[in-house]
Amino acid sequence: MIRSVVSRIFPKIMVTLLMISSIHVAVGLVFAQEDLTPIPMISGIEMLKVGDKAPDFTVGDLSGVAFNMNTTIEANKGVFIFFWSIFCEPCKAELPIIQKLSKTYKEKGIDFVGVSIDGSPMKEAISAFVKQEDFGFQALIDELNPDESFKVSDPYGVAGTPTVYVIDGEGVVRFAKVGRASEEELEEVIKQIL
Repeated sequence: MIRSVVSRIFPKIMVTLLMISSIHVAVGLVFAQEDLTPIPMISGIEMLKVGDKAPDFTVGDLSGVAFNMNTTIEANKGVFIFFWSIFCEPCKAELPIIQKLSKTYKEKGIDFVGVSIDGSPMKEAISAFVKQEDFGFQALIDELNPDESFKVSDPYGVAGTPTVYVIDGEGVVRFAKVGRASEEELEEVIKQIL
């Protein structure tokens, strides 16, 4: 008798426990996506500030085509630069926002550029990731100068990823942030420079 009752009740208890644990995991994932945990930073590096002039640089994209910052600024109303790494989870979480903004504002004169700080030895992995995510913006790989400094990340003061800069058509930094930025704050600054 007891065995009969247990065999009827046990599956119901297990299903209920499974449902509760699934809800707990789902809620945890939602909050984890919104978690804005501080980004690990390299100390002693000072990033560009709003009002600073954006440094010029020339580096290649994934296909080897040279990208020059000053030429791009002159040809557009602004440039959105996103410093990222394939190992950076907050970067990956921010990519859908940048993809959406790129689709909306690229045709209106804002050029979107993603600068990978992973370096050329990771080029194949970066290329695979960019292809998988179907980037809507130009993907560049930071390069080393002869003195072992980075051509882009060092002059821009990138101490952690993601780092975002929005630069107007005069080459002036209008937005600078390390860590995840909301779609609303990015869209607001883009609209200001159009």
